[in-house]
Amino acid sequence: MTVLILGSGIAGCTAALTLADAGCDVLLLCAGETLPDGNSDLAQGGIVYRATSTEHGDAQALAKDILTAGHHVNCLQAVRHLCRRGPACVESVLIDHAGVLFDRNAAGGFSLTREGGHSAPRIVHRADFTGRTIMEGLTATVLAHPRITSLERHAAIDLLTSHHHAKGSRFRYEVDNRCLGAYVLNEKNGELETILADYTVLATGGVGQVFLHSTNAPGCVGAGISMAFRSGVSLTNLEFMQFHPTALYEERSHRRPLITEAMRGEGARLLDVNGKPFMLRHDSRGDLAPRDIVTLAMMEELLRSSALSLFLDATTIPKDLPESFPTVFKTCSEAGIDIRKDPIPVVPAAHYFCGGVLADTRGRTSLRGLYAVGECACTGLHGANRLASTSLLEGLVWGVSCGQDLARRLQREKPLPSELRAAVPDWMDEGDDRRDDPALVAQDWTTIRNTMWNYVGISRSRARLRRAFEDMRDLVRHIHDFYRHTRISRQLVDLFHGSQTAYVITQAAMRNPQSVGCHHRTD
Repeated sequence: MTVLILGSGIAGCTAALTLADAGCDVLLLCAGETLPDGNSDLAQGGIVYRATSTEHGDAQALAKDILTAGHHVNCLQAVRHLCRRGPACVESVLIDHAGVLFDRNAAGGFSLTREGGHSAPRIVHRADFTGRTIMEGLTATVLAHPRITSLERHAAIDLLTSHHHAKGSRFRYEVDNRCLGAYVLNEKNGELETILADYTVLATGGVGQVFLHSTNAPGCVGAGISMAFRSGVSLTNLEFMQFHPTALYEERSHRRPLITEAMRGEGARLLDVNGKPFMLRHDSRGDLAPRDIVTLAMMEELLRSSALSLFLDATTIPKDLPESFPTVFKTCSEAGIDIRKDPIPVVPAAHYFCGGVLADTRGRTSLRGLYAVGECACTGLHGANRLASTSLLEGLVWGVSCGQDLARRLQREKPLPSELRAAVPDWMDEGDDRRDDPALVAQDWTTIRNTMWNYVGISRSRARLRRAFEDMRDLVRHIHDFYRHTRISRQLVDLFHGSQTAYVITQAAMRNPQSVGCHHRTD
């Protein structure tokens, strides 16, 4: 029996390792050039560990912080699951198994830092490139495992389900729909492959690239959301898109480099256009308020001043900045900014998706045979707003939980019936036109990103959302027709996923009239 995992970030790699260590065969697919080609690798600040030696006490304090940041829209069971299992997963998977080296203090213990929304320092890190360090360790362990087969440049197109794809009346009339694997584009040779699997795990990452300003990796276009939606899988909390307050305001590429929140945790201050701190005017926690509050405060300051950016003053940090924050220092230096003496121009940017495919504490979704973990899943952990440095931990904990649950099921269940496997046809590419003109695709992406940023962005209203809905509805219809008659390509697959994802996010935002957390309604 085989498990197909779509996505190779911290959640996908952890699920693969957990399964492989239990003796299961895993096929791990990555849409990028290499396994660490997504958001996990870009994470700077760190991963939540524990603040004290009394694990139970900090689990309660962490749960309170998560609920407060999430505006108590969270799933309490998911919050408790993370707080209870988090420290052990960090130790067993990252430290012991993958050999990740987190920074330590002079006494030999972990160097713990604090970020916005946390009541205590409990975050372990590796300077400001924690995600890269974690993914280096996980990737090396994955590639060395004999039971894991990894394939790069393989982009998922659609989930295979018994109701939608299996030919024959026997399967058509079965009440229980089932995931059977996925259609996949092999970019290496341009072939369309039918990959059947006993179980499939979505670990496709975020959706940030459907917005104009984003910190996300280029491939984060909502592929998992799009495929799950078309398969009738339950989605939830799609209106909760978290915008990171501090991304570098610099026009070198579409992806805006992240300026880690850990800098504010160490003493950096946000400044207005006049060089004055402003956060205490908006919240008593000042620069350490949760992200949604800081982002809204920054937008108010930007609108009031008509400025293009605000500033982050890191000169107040009592540490050696090139040593403590080498990634930020290098990025800013390349933009001509010396953070040791110059303030950093910053703007908010789409960062983390708190919604997604509805999944329980084991990663199970509403579709039999399909699991979802990491940013593409919505476990209810984050509620209406994510607490800083919980994203890597969520991917880790749910990767372990998913892998353990699947390993148990694979031991007692039978493989997919041979007649069901035989009933699934290969992909029929009906498109015969070479119309995937880069100029046409770029224009459609411009429309999607500007529409989402202006109407479904940090502040929303009924009128804005209605305009976005109408514009996205027309664009999705156009792209569906374009997709049907054009030969398949990676840029076309991404456009199709991105337009579908933007459309369902807009619809979810329209349905929720309450202003809460990441979903800020001006009306």
